[in-house]
Amino acid sequence: MTETVTQPRVGARPAPVTHAYRFELAKLLSQWRIRLLLLACWLAPAAFVAVVSLQSSLPTDTVFGRWMNATGWSGALVVLDFSCSWALPLLTALVAGDVFAVEDRLGTWRHLLVAVRSPQRIFVAKTLASLTVILLLVAGLAASGIAGGLAAVGNQPLAGLDGHLLAPADAAGTVLLAWACVLAPTLAFAAVGLLGSVALGRSPMGLLMPALLALVLQLAQLLPLPVAVQLALPSHAFLAWRGLFTSPAQAGPLLIGLAVSLAWAVTATALAYRLFLRRDFTDLAYDGSGRRVLVAGVVPLVALVALTFGVISVATPATGSGIEKGKLQDSLATAYAHLYRLQTRELHRPDVTEAQLQATASCDKGGSRVLDQGAGNDWRCVVSWRLPGATAVGNAIYQLDVTADGRYVADGDGPKEVNGYFQVRTPTGDAPNPLWQFDGNVDLLASTTKE
Repeated sequence: MTETVTQPRVGARPAPVTHAYRFELAKLLSQWRIRLLLLACWLAPAAFVAVVSLQSSLPTDTVFGRWMNATGWSGALVVLDFSCSWALPLLTALVAGDVFAVEDRLGTWRHLLVAVRSPQRIFVAKTLASLTVILLLVAGLAASGIAGGLAAVGNQPLAGLDGHLLAPADAAGTVLLAWACVLAPTLAFAAVGLLGSVALGRSPMGLLMPALLALVLQLAQLLPLPVAVQLALPSHAFLAWRGLFTSPAQAGPLLIGLAVSLAWAVTATALAYRLFLRRDFTDLAYDGSGRRVLVAGVVPLVALVALTFGVISVATPATGSGIEKGKLQDSLATAYAHLYRLQTRELHRPDVTEAQLQATASCDKGGSRVLDQGAGNDWRCVVSWRLPGATAVGNAIYQLDVTADGRYVADGDGPKEVNGYFQVRTPTGDAPNPLWQFDGNVDLLASTTKE
């Protein structure tokens, strides 16, 4: 039998948005899946960070992973890096990607429309309820990661991605700011989930749209794309928070990433709202439309990428890959000077300043027949420095593995007493050698100062 009561009768007042919001939030929190996600986000990161921080083998392939046994703040950043890669897109898929589709599977639209008497308010209530749950999940990941690190290691200074030390208070503020910055791309993926949930009905593909988008963008990040294309993708803000941990902060890519993510969030939400209001709720067998998703969802978002690419290309000095010889040399020399001072303190030697060291770097990519630009693991650099009062110049060799997003890992290749071994012998025993391996970050928008 076809249901015909889908519009409010004349004179009927719609239910308040606050009542509908509380109802939708209670529905979400009553699902066992959501409860398990909340429990996992508030407990699992703390357990992971506490256990790993006390191990001798650390996740050195993750940004700040090699510092997990030195300061409690690094654990929260390891959780953040993993969350940006996989956890946050999956969480948005499981929450926002199902908030409308569940009504199609259960066949409860007619009851909801009769109760609320306003499709517009239903959309607002469901959107706000899913946003609330997502914020609770992100807050749990952040709080749990921080608590686990501080409990296991303590409130110690944190070495940034250019080697400079952040005092515990500065580290706390910067870590919290980094977590706040990833809310924008999280909202973008949540909006894509809403769009898929509205457009595809009970189809499981709507639930998978944020996860599929994350997978596609993860693959794109591995390609040598022009920097303007990278910045035009909504996932870039999931990486740009790393620029907060340099001095001065690499604010350009971060601000662009936040703006692009918010533009995606607004656009995808508006598309979902338009599709929802145009839907025929009398069709109880509605299963979504792939053509509608393509025309009303995919095409506008692709156009948004093209538009933001054009704006970024015109408004910024972004050219090529953004990874150039001069930028790498400046970044490596700066990080080496900061970390050399850290090693000096470990060895209880007389302190020196970065200005006194006069550290410089000379880098080459793949020999004389290869252009010295772009990502790759074939960068070879020699860092030179001079100690006060010494006539000889010190040299240290590094092999660099540079990724397309500007992150690099510098692997020390000698001399042994400087950067060729993972430990240094101090008067109080062996200690980790900060110059052996370290992470760095190149500002893709910075102008080249050296060639």
